[in-house]
Amino acid sequence: MSQEEKKSRNGGRREAEPERREKKPSRRRRRAGISGVLLYVLFIIGVSAFLAGVGWVAANDVLALNKPEHTAIITIADGEKFGNVIDDLKENGIIEHKSFFWIFSVMTKSKDKIAAGTYELNTDMDYRAIITNLGSHSASRQEVTVTITEGMTVAQIFQLLEKSGVSTVEKLNDTAANHDYKFSFLENIPLGKATRLEGYLFPDTYKFYMGQDPLYVINKMLVTFDAKLTEEMRQQILDSDRTIAEIVTVASLIEKETDGTDQGKIASVIYNRLDHPNAETAGFLNIDATIYYVTGKTVTQADYQGVESPYNTYLYKGLPPGPIANPGMVAIRAAMNPDSTGYYYYAMNSKTGLHEYSKTYAEHQQKLASFGD
Repeated sequence: MSQEEKKSRNGGRREAEPERREKKPSRRRRRAGISGVLLYVLFIIGVSAFLAGVGWVAANDVLALNKPEHTAIITIADGEKFGNVIDDLKENGIIEHKSFFWIFSVMTKSKDKIAAGTYELNTDMDYRAIITNLGSHSASRQEVTVTITEGMTVAQIFQLLEKSGVSTVEKLNDTAANHDYKFSFLENIPLGKATRLEGYLFPDTYKFYMGQDPLYVINKMLVTFDAKLTEEMRQQILDSDRTIAEIVTVASLIEKETDGTDQGKIASVIYNRLDHPNAETAGFLNIDATIYYVTGKTVTQADYQGVESPYNTYLYKGLPPGPIANPGMVAIRAAMNPDSTGYYYYAMNSKTGLHEYSKTYAEHQQKLASFGD
């Protein structure tokens, strides 16, 4: 066929070109596509895991699941902002996430249910229980002020609280003996006796309500002790190779043996006797206040040997088993920072009302004779 005939059959058009074949994507492009899909899938999985984790964290806090046991005292002032209340809950370890608590409060319309007052909360409470407790209007109950003075014993404190109408001695003793308060300084003190808290009910002025829960009352004093013993003080005690229990015990002896003016010197005598058991004193503290703690009455020195108790520092060497009173901060600091002296003896001069100190037993006897008692 001639070229003209071909042209005529095609209507004067050129013969159509064959269709082009699609090129297969290169291996590099296929790999890039697979990688993109994989990254997207991993992203979706990651986001899902994150959201699931957030959901679990939220549930753990909202429902109080798997939270370590902890009790705290929360005080809400009249007109206090709700945000400040949430801050207090967070700082005291009752909640973990302020934003979740805020959202819960808004959704349940419970912000306005909170009342001014002092409350005891714990980590066993879920958000609803926290709100309920903070709205219990305990502030409407009669409030009393109780002053615990330095050197008071657990027994004396509980008697004062009963006299003030806060609780009864029986309830306070039972709670002190058997409730496992979660404070590090109580970890090695066994349950069973109210005196296990001796030394740790910090002297201060407290506000309580009539008929208050003894768990709250005792916890408030323990929280105060815990707050007063700063991290710097704890580190200093640790560096001294002594324990908090030993420091508090020495502080209680100082509190009972001084009039508040010479704690450092009394502390030096106690430590000199403890740290030099081969001295004349042979490791005996010979502190009258430990006898009184056991007997509750004044006993003559002639009868001291007959008082069978590990608290009898005339009969047993070293420190008594625990504190004999609840010391204040001055005595605690004196126990941590005793004066540097060579004294092993002291005695009260009845004429001056002051302690006089001696390095030897002979010197001590001479001073006693000079007092003319």
